[in-house]
Amino acid sequence: MSQPEPEQPTFRRGVRLALDWGKARIGVAACDPDGTLAYPVETVQTHQAARRLPQLLTEYEPFEVIVGLPRTLAGDEGPAAAYVRAQVAPLIAATPAVGWRFSDERLTTVDAGRRLRSAGRDAKRQRAVIDQAAAVAILEQALATERATGAAPGEPA
Repeated sequence: MSQPEPEQPTFRRGVRLALDWGKARIGVAACDPDGTLAYPVETVQTHQAARRLPQLLTEYEPFEVIVGLPRTLAGDEGPAAAYVRAQVAPLIAATPAVGWRFSDERLTTVDAGRRLRSAGRDAKRQRAVIDQAAAVAILEQALATERATGAAPGEPA
């Protein structure tokens, strides 16, 4: 008698956005509905977030937005995490049909900078895209987690 095959983790299909929310800029990334490719969308100045991010939500129609939560290296939440939670709260409240999740973003900006340098981008030029690259890294990590576990990444907002 053969053993039943173990169940493969399920993966929720649909477009997702990721945000790397900083004090000056917000990197935005998206993925295709199958979660095959995460790609940079744009960098939004934080003072334009209240206007531009709802436009991006309308344009991309994501079922979920993953917001990078800057934790300390020890995994704790400090002032930077509190800042991100406070900044994103009005957007979450204004778009209840979208699922919002916070995902640990430790070292994603460092990783993004490393990737850009290895692609030949100099420090001055990479400032314009590093936030987008960090958002891509957040989204890639979230997609990999869901593919491996079948569970939504991070924690609900």
